Amino acid sequence: MKRMTVLPAVCTMFLAISIQAQAPQGPPKPGPEVKRLAYNIGTWNMTGEAKPFGPMPGGKVTGTEKCEWYSGGFFVMCHSEGTGPMGPAKGVSFMGYDPNEKVYTYHEFSSTGDAIDSKGTVNGDTWNWTAESKMGDAKISVRVTIKEVSKTEYTFKLEMSQNGGEFSVVQEATAHKVTAAAPAKKS
Repeated sequence: MKRMTVLPAVCTMFLAISIQAQAPQGPPKPGPEVKRLAYNIGTWNMTGEAKPFGPMPGGKVTGTEKCEWYSGGFFVMCHSEGTGPMGPAKGVSFMGYDPNEKVYTYHEFSSTGDAIDSKGTVNGDTWNWTAESKMGDAKISVRVTIKEVSKTEYTFKLEMSQNGGEFSVVQEATAHKVTAAAPAKKS
C-alpha cells in the first residue's frame, strides 16, 4: 500500500522539475533585432517636400519626432507633430520586432484619423517598410525607404502605387537628431 502512495508523489516531483527546467527564468529580454531600433531614440527634426498624389496636394513638410523606449524595452514609442500641404498633424507610433514573422513592425495613429500598419526589414544602413491601405475605392501600396546617413541624420523616401500601378515618389525628406533620449527606465 505504501508503494502506491509514493509513486504519484515521485511522478509529481519529476513533472514539477521538468516544467521548471523548461520555464524561462525571469522576465523576457529584448533580442538583438529589438536593440537595432535604438537608432531612433531621441528628438528628430525633419524637413522635406511632398508631391501631389491622388487627392493629396504637394508642398513643404516639416516635423518633429520624439522617440523613447517603451516600458520593458521591446518597443520604441514616438510622438510626432508637423505641418504639411494638408495642414498640421500629430501622431503616436510604436516600432518593434515580430520574432515569429522575422520582420520589424510599425503602428501609427494620427490626429487626422489615419492608422498605419507597416512591416519592415533592415539591411546595413537601409530600412525598407511596406504597407497596404485604401484611398476611397483605390488600393494603395506604400513603400518607405529610410537610409541612415550618420548617427544623427537619415533620409526618408515615401513611394505609393495606386491599384497595382507604378510606384511614384510622394515625399522625400531629411531628418536630423537634435537630442538623444534618456536611457529606458527599468520596469
